[in-house]
Amino acid sequence: MKTRAAVCHEANTPWETEEIEIDDPHAHEVRVQMAYAGMCQSDEHLRLGDISPPPELLGLMGLESMFPVIGGHEGSGVVTEVGPEVQHVAVGDRVAVAFIPSCGVCYWCSSGRQNLCDLGAHTLAGPMISDGTWRHHLGETNLGRMCQLGTFAETMVVHEASLVKIAPDAPLKAAALISCGISTGFGAVTDRASTRPGEVVVVVGCGGVGSGALQGARLAGARAIVAVDPVPFKIDQAKKIGATHGAASMEEALPLVVEITQGRMADVVVLTPETLTGDLIAPACQLGSKDARIVATAIAPIGQMDVQLNLFNLAMYNQSLLGTVFGSASPRVQVPRLISLYQNGQLDIDELITNEYTIDQVQQGYDDLHAGRNVRGVVNFGTDS
Repeated sequence: MKTRAAVCHEANTPWETEEIEIDDPHAHEVRVQMAYAGMCQSDEHLRLGDISPPPELLGLMGLESMFPVIGGHEGSGVVTEVGPEVQHVAVGDRVAVAFIPSCGVCYWCSSGRQNLCDLGAHTLAGPMISDGTWRHHLGETNLGRMCQLGTFAETMVVHEASLVKIAPDAPLKAAALISCGISTGFGAVTDRASTRPGEVVVVVGCGGVGSGALQGARLAGARAIVAVDPVPFKIDQAKKIGATHGAASMEEALPLVVEITQGRMADVVVLTPETLTGDLIAPACQLGSKDARIVATAIAPIGQMDVQLNLFNLAMYNQSLLGTVFGSASPRVQVPRLISLYQNGQLDIDELITNEYTIDQVQQGYDDLHAGRNVRGVVNFGTDS
């Protein structure tokens, strides 16, 4: 069948809306009519080439390039067709996507860490994880999909391992944002950093992921939450959803944290900037107390190797520098849990959606993000009734 999708043809070129062809789902695959797709910064990292695998790795996959590629890895929709042997969803089910598939049987899934599933190795490039063939085509050219998803499409075919079944009354717009950014930021604070009541949390970067981190800190019982972002509009928004203080930079936040803690410094520092670079680690550690947890949450360029870090202080202060993917929580647990918090009025989602766009306006949405006009943009496919 034919559908429309936002495609990037090669690195550093704009998102363009194209009519593409998608095949019927094969075994373990599902067709989904999309309702909403979140516009996450990670898709821009894809477009700009920041997270392109090196040529030798692409060669192992039998690929010369990860382009052209359909963007989008946040989203929600309704199942319209299932292929043979599909076990977990049925036609008519509401679903959120998961940018890390969960096979359920590998070591990591079996030990309760679905966010580390071995199928995640296939997320940045390549054909379907079910059988190594392609479902999405532009003329004679096979199309890759961001994180084995490609939610910037009116209809997509995905492996069932990449879907999270949600309740029949689950709001699809909220589910789209929870499917990646909100869950990642929230879990970075509550699951990876294990924030406890009364602690002080600093969140560096107040976009979609940072907004999840701010609310995770609030619901974990943090006594002070410092939002750090150079865009005043984002600081104002952060204070509406949980931040108690704001600063334009980590340098500006330093005396503020000293004052709040009487010099003891923050228990948790979560890094959710637009791009995570090595020069951000040392000032983040400086904001942290003895025994602080510093959580690197945002996407860094795939070749980033150099990090500025005072190893003496890291050791003598007993600090922890932690990584996280999907907030160190299992998607099939975290997504329904956060949807329930939203439905109970405890998690703010609607307030984070600055603008909605059509499938023809994906590049405009990212232009607005870079200009500081969006906390989170959403593609509205007009199918949610």
